[in-house]
Amino acid sequence: VQLQASGGGLVQAGGSLRLSCAASTRTNRAMGWFRQAPGSEREFVAVIMWSGSNTYYKDSVEGRFTISRDNAKKMVYLQMNSLKPEDTAVYYCAAGRSVNSGTSTYEYDYWGQGTLVTVSS
Repeated sequence: VQLQASGGGLVQAGGSLRLSCAASTRTNRAMGWFRQAPGSEREFVAVIMWSGSNTYYKDSVEGRFTISRDNAKKMVYLQMNSLKPEDTAVYYCAAGRSVNSGTSTYEYDYWGQGTLVTVSS
């Protein structure tokens, strides 16, 4: 599976961005978003299971970010609202090893190239 993330950019605090992740093939895997700030480890942001019925979020983005997927279009999205400077990072989409995956990077085996999100204060 090849993944292509897009949609990053520069936004002021309080603004919104929508990230997209295009998959090269249909997959019955869970799909996740992770992020990595300079000098920090890659961290979990959100995951959506294959069916789309179950989602899970990092505590600090709960209520502000929404993950969704369109399996017919082979797309996964991350709608980010009320952005904060601490959300600044490179965001990566990833395909899980199964229909249900969790918060650990070890549960994902395909990764996109990343898209940079910069939130100014």
